Amino acid sequence: MKIPILRILITLSLLCASLFTQEKKAGDEALGTKKYSDFETPQFCGTSCHIDFYRQWEQSMMSQAYTHHWDEIEYFKLAVPHAEKDPKVAGVKAGCNGCHSPIAFLAGDVPPPKPSENSRANESVSCDVCHTITGFKGDVPFNFNYISEPGKIKYGPREGLVSPAHETKKLDFLRSADFCGTCHNEKDPYDIWVKSTHLEWKEGPYSKEGVRCQDCHMTYAPGRNASMAKELPNVAQHLFHGAHDPGKVRGVVELRIHPDVREAEPGERVIFNVALFNQKTGHKFPTGSAEERMLWLHVEATDAKGTIHHLNVDKKGFPGEEYTIAANTLAYQDMGIALNKPDFPGIQRDGIPLGDRIYRLPYLDPQGRMTIQQWNTASQSTDYRIGPRETKMETFTWTLPSNLPPGTMKVKAVLNYQKLPTPVAEFLEVPMEEAEIIQVNFHETSITILP
Repeated sequence: MKIPILRILITLSLLCASLFTQEKKAGDEALGTKKYSDFETPQFCGTSCHIDFYRQWEQSMMSQAYTHHWDEIEYFKLAVPHAEKDPKVAGVKAGCNGCHSPIAFLAGDVPPPKPSENSRANESVSCDVCHTITGFKGDVPFNFNYISEPGKIKYGPREGLVSPAHETKKLDFLRSADFCGTCHNEKDPYDIWVKSTHLEWKEGPYSKEGVRCQDCHMTYAPGRNASMAKELPNVAQHLFHGAHDPGKVRGVVELRIHPDVREAEPGERVIFNVALFNQKTGHKFPTGSAEERMLWLHVEATDAKGTIHHLNVDKKGFPGEEYTIAANTLAYQDMGIALNKPDFPGIQRDGIPLGDRIYRLPYLDPQGRMTIQQWNTASQSTDYRIGPRETKMETFTWTLPSNLPPGTMKVKAVLNYQKLPTPVAEFLEVPMEEAEIIQVNFHETSITILP
């Protein structure tokens, strides 16, 4: 029996449309559309051809996005159990790994084995993940809406390169900030931008000057793209240094402190002004997982006898300021959902000296309480982080104690940074290196105390 030609054409058309749609799936719809075996291991890329890039990558957070101690604890101790109890946030059980272990997500491995089981999920954000992304779906890059097309073609920023292991193709998208935005922008189930590093950059001065993410986080140097390649003057280094790199954090913000007088008697009022200038980041600082980052200004005076006096920052009176001044208050009560503690009272919010100024964006749960669980963020308070090239001014008004000894009194302002508040690290038994205090910068002035 002859099959009508029209039916054949329709069938072929539908088949082609199906294949095209499958290839272009992105974001949540891409879950389970690939196999682990579709992707080369980073060791395959790094053992012969791209040795230097591989060594750089394995020391970066890209190689630890799934295995890093805090990410493991946050995912398995908080996110997964919370997702299993609350249908509103159920998607995070799979979605976290759209960026933290893309090949596990694309393979539909939900949840993946724990890092201790040493599965391929441990490859985190590997070479073949990035070099087989061809674009993103939609108008805004966010929530892992990258288009993944693994195969023999590896995409990069140069044309005319020849490799014995694969085909190469130039793709300008890999040089764009939008490429980074597919994972460094995120909306949660409540439609809140809980990560917006790319958007912060886009709204700031550096994007208007053509300075992209890669210019700071993949700096250029003379070198080779591969062991058999010729020397080039501007090879992008695969360092990806950022919030977890003390060397990147130190010096990001400049600060200066000055008094309104140079001499004062005990009992007098002295005003100290501090200027903080974000001179390095192309986005706000801190950025990324802003719900858990701590950045605070601490000011103290040391009198002529060596006694240390702590100064409290003056209040400015803006809405939500209570979150930006260190206080002895509890927060993070919504962790009780995952921990099966419905009446969980919370833990200490800040863990730093009371009265210090904090530069943060408070994330609030559906009950209006401060949370570090970005997936459970229903609203946000006032954003008091420091924007790119922004200068913030802080005032410390101090009535000098009546018993101050005469002589020189030094006054020091220090800007400190933590990736995770100390009380959270202690409570969830996160290695304390995650709560390491990094001194971003400091400045010192002095006044003379008269007898």
